[in-house]
Amino acid sequence: MGAAAIEVSELVVVRGGRRVLPGLSLRVEPGTVTGLLGPSGSGKTTLIRSIVGVQIVRSGALRVLGQPAGSASLRSRVAYTTQAPSVYGDLSVRENLRYFARILGAPAERVREVVESVRLCDHADSLARNLSGGQLARASLATALLGEPELLVLDEPTVGLDPVLRMELWAMFRELAERGATLLVSSHVMEEASHCDLLLLLREGRIVASETPEQLLAETGAADLEAAFLELIRRRGAGE
Repeated sequence: MGAAAIEVSELVVVRGGRRVLPGLSLRVEPGTVTGLLGPSGSGKTTLIRSIVGVQIVRSGALRVLGQPAGSASLRSRVAYTTQAPSVYGDLSVRENLRYFARILGAPAERVREVVESVRLCDHADSLARNLSGGQLARASLATALLGEPELLVLDEPTVGLDPVLRMELWAMFRELAERGATLLVSSHVMEEASHCDLLLLLREGRIVASETPEQLLAETGAADLEAAFLELIRRRGAGE
């Protein structure tokens, strides 16, 4: 087995006196789309913040692309998008991207490339505040792609979007993985899990399962992935 894109071992995070992550371990392989799924409050955002190095951890080990999480050497190799839009509303899409490109030291032609990759050519000169929800999500993703990151960590990138827009974004995530990037995508929408190579199902700060969608359905005998997740919870509660 080769080096992992993300490797977490016995991670403990305490917030507000409560162990949000009580000793979590996981592995994400390079070049894959991995879904981090679970209900709100399960610890997804805390785990993501730990992986990108902005969360104080109590104990445990985190390595990202072979380096300790949060290392300065990872800044140009890892992109992180939060649930909130990461663009300025009073700037156009193109102006936002030019601004962030200068910060990242990305070449000017990279702006045109990422506008095309997120399919915003017709809206490149629109103010960000005038974009639809799906367009805004794609604009935020464009800022993350400027530095051609090896790892993209996306926190609920499809929240609040209609099914058609969610499908478009997942198709885009798959294209990025096919080009060699690794994606960790969090969501609480179980129907989106079918788009992933691997599912990490999180509940109360613990990994309930780390399996492919096909393995999860076969193991539980469930008709769909939401039913499979509920069946795993039932079995855990029953001590099976």
